[in-house]
Amino acid sequence: MTIVVDGIEAIKGLAGQDLGATEWMEISQERVNQFADATDDHQWIHVDVDRAKQGPFQGPIAHGFLTLSLTVPLFGRLVRFTGVGMAINYGLNKVRFPAPVPVGSRIRMLGTVAEATPVGGGGAQLVTDFTVEAEGSAKPVCVAQSVHRFYP
Repeated sequence: MTIVVDGIEAIKGLAGQDLGATEWMEISQERVNQFADATDDHQWIHVDVDRAKQGPFQGPIAHGFLTLSLTVPLFGRLVRFTGVGMAINYGLNKVRFPAPVPVGSRIRMLGTVAEATPVGGGGAQLVTDFTVEAEGSAKPVCVAQSVHRFYP
């Protein structure tokens, strides 16, 4: 379920808020191949299905940065912001990839707001801890802290 947050003042009140979990998203070989083309990262563990079956993961895996990039649409499934003029991705504080994402698996994101503070220009900064997990994996596939800024 998507949480709707309306306006800068509501954003400032989100500290400590559990944002819940998204629905599952499948990671297809086509998506991995498109990411490889976009980033010019064609390492065999991602794009050579036959060779990857003989490799350490017994099949192709998604790029770590593909998993990270999918946190953008996944975050949008957790929370929708209204009543703001502009939102920007301000960066990341920490990112780790504790486990691989096998092609064909499904991922989802869980999030909690670590901080919500005012910033200049009448805006608000939101620091969110998130975990991306792959269905059936004992470890998370991505753990990170993102920083977004919102302005009227």
